[in-house]
Amino acid sequence: MMASRPRSAAASKKVPTGVTGFDEITGGGLPRGRTSLVQGGPGSGKTIFGLQFLINGARRFKEPGIFIAFEETSQRIMANAESFEWGLPHLPRKQLLFVDAQPQPDLAQSGDFDLCGMLAGLEAQVAAQRTRRIVFDALDIVLALLPDVPARRREIYRLHDWLLKRALTCVLTLKAAPNEPSSVTQQPYGFMQFMVDCSIILNHSVVLGVSQRNLRVQKYRGSQFDESESPFVIGKMGFDVAIVRTLGRADAAVTNERVTTGVKRLDTMLGGGYYRAACVLITGFPGTAKTTLSGAFADAACRRGERTLFVSFDSDGTEVIRNLSSVGILLERHVKSGMLRMVSSRTVRGSAELCLVSIKEIARAHGARCLVIDPVSALSQFGNEMTAYGVAERLLNWSKAERITMVCTSLGIGIAERAEDDTLLHMSSMADTWIHLNYLVQAGERNRGMSIIKSRGTAHSNQVRELILTSEGVTLADIFTAGGEVLMGTMRWEKESAERVAVEVAAVAGKLKGVTLDAEQAELVVRLKAVQTEILAKQIEKTLLARSTASRKAEVLRGSVRMRELRSGDAAAPKRKRPP
Repeated sequence: MMASRPRSAAASKKVPTGVTGFDEITGGGLPRGRTSLVQGGPGSGKTIFGLQFLINGARRFKEPGIFIAFEETSQRIMANAESFEWGLPHLPRKQLLFVDAQPQPDLAQSGDFDLCGMLAGLEAQVAAQRTRRIVFDALDIVLALLPDVPARRREIYRLHDWLLKRALTCVLTLKAAPNEPSSVTQQPYGFMQFMVDCSIILNHSVVLGVSQRNLRVQKYRGSQFDESESPFVIGKMGFDVAIVRTLGRADAAVTNERVTTGVKRLDTMLGGGYYRAACVLITGFPGTAKTTLSGAFADAACRRGERTLFVSFDSDGTEVIRNLSSVGILLERHVKSGMLRMVSSRTVRGSAELCLVSIKEIARAHGARCLVIDPVSALSQFGNEMTAYGVAERLLNWSKAERITMVCTSLGIGIAERAEDDTLLHMSSMADTWIHLNYLVQAGERNRGMSIIKSRGTAHSNQVRELILTSEGVTLADIFTAGGEVLMGTMRWEKESAERVAVEVAAVAGKLKGVTLDAEQAELVVRLKAVQTEILAKQIEKTLLARSTASRKAEVLRGSVRMRELRSGDAAAPKRKRPP
């Protein structure tokens, strides 16, 4: 794997092809002013690669080019190229010139034959057009007219020297054996591998009944390059070579912004929802509501004004809309408003690489900020598992680079309380948030359970919650345990009902006890008032008694005083007045 590096003098000596992914694996493109060889079997894309190299050069890099066709006429080539979004008919002749050099079918060779005449004719065109790029397509057609290998080798070196003297960046295309593209050195023109500065091999094969295309840079003089095979597809823009993140590449921008999951209680469990531009994986067995959760996310995204793409490999878009409406998720209104684009597997088909390119093109055209793929495990059906795994990895990297929040569902093989990656494509190791849905069977009833296996950068709940689907929407039940076991469904309802009855009985008993206490309290109040009255009467009686006693004491005291007075005689003899 080639580490990316800053543009340097070595990079400036390269000519960018404009082919998506190819310039990355070669560190900048093809060698400037040198010859590159492209070999492959029938249908591998040799002509398309060369034509795209010239069109991008003329349109994007202002480098005029010439296309010399030895097999097909220029009219047929341009007609075939109309299926691509290159705008070839609008490209001026002075920027891209087509030269027909097909040998006539009834050509009878007489005497020696060489390429001098053709090169002399091209000399004037190169000077007039100030050509910087040139493509010789199907050169083996004209080389086959030469009598023997030495003659072919002579003319090839003649062409190579002519190109080097004029500093033209050239692409030569040659046919390889249909089933042995990697053994090009053993083929008739294998010696050209040692002559050119860059050698590219295109391979088009069928793996497990699915078409697969691969590109490999066999050699590149004076430059580092990715030596591994890279899958590619031919889409609306031509070649799209798959690349993965390499060491040294800039990291994708991150944010702390949250987006809602569409389920309020799930937002709470995740500490506020999903991170923006995160990859969310929802796994579970069939029927565990994976599509429902992803539909809730899509509905919430559209309601906040974000364009969303929903790719369904299991059902048509109309079926998904109808099914989700039964749980209160109404997507049809978003489709009519243009916020939501529903894509079914009938639109996205072919190899896993082609599916990826189609998804990227549709998402780019729709301007999607949110993406749902239901299920992403369907990619494993398009070719072998290793190819599908690479596609899943590139899908995740692309979504992060484009800052698209992606929710993928996947069929879980089985998670039995162990932290293993049992999901198809092993996406759980790459996803930022992993939500697992399963069935819990209790008392002959099957209920849906939801748990968050992981959520990077988020303090999330570790509880298993019951996922409840109703006509009013999707919600999560509060955790409910009994005897150390999480109860769901009927058992939960029965337990809750029993607890409610117990609470009601306790409430009634409390009321009865309250009435009894109130009666006893009233009785005590009455008794208290009687006692208080009796106490008051006693107090009055005591007061009267005290007054009576005090009066008798006073009367006795006065009697005692009078008695003393009488006994002393003072009281009987009146006092006499003294004379003056």
